[in-house]
Amino acid sequence: MKLFLDCEFTKFNADLISMALVSENDDEFYEVVPFRHLMCDPWVIDNVVPILNKEEISYKRFQTKLRQYLNKFDEVEVIADWPEDFYHFNRSLLSGPGEVIGVNTKIRMTWERRLEYTSAIPHNALEDAKAIKASYLKKYTI
Repeated sequence: MKLFLDCEFTKFNADLISMALVSENDDEFYEVVPFRHLMCDPWVIDNVVPILNKEEISYKRFQTKLRQYLNKFDEVEVIADWPEDFYHFNRSLLSGPGEVIGVNTKIRMTWERRLEYTSAIPHNALEDAKAIKASYLKKYTI
């Protein structure tokens, strides 16, 4: 199963704001986590925060929901168009030193950097993940 990933974050190399995964069969995961507005790049405050369209949940609840979502699948290929998305995805799988959140799924990751797409709501992680999926499938489906 292919999962298409997009994340929004406070600024380069900083904190996660939201994460979305959309499967080939349109099963969606989208959550917003607590973040420090004062740490956000002004561009993020203007262009990302107003279109989150979802209430924040605790980071622990986010990890629980992510674990439940991923454990629906035996094996996945996570596809993203930006390497920092993988940083946030991998970081969210960690629960402590040497500990992960209990994901039993085999996970492979593919960085697909040459996708061209138009999102219904640019810089909303869920809408961007849907657009990444559509672009990928168009590119690789005859």
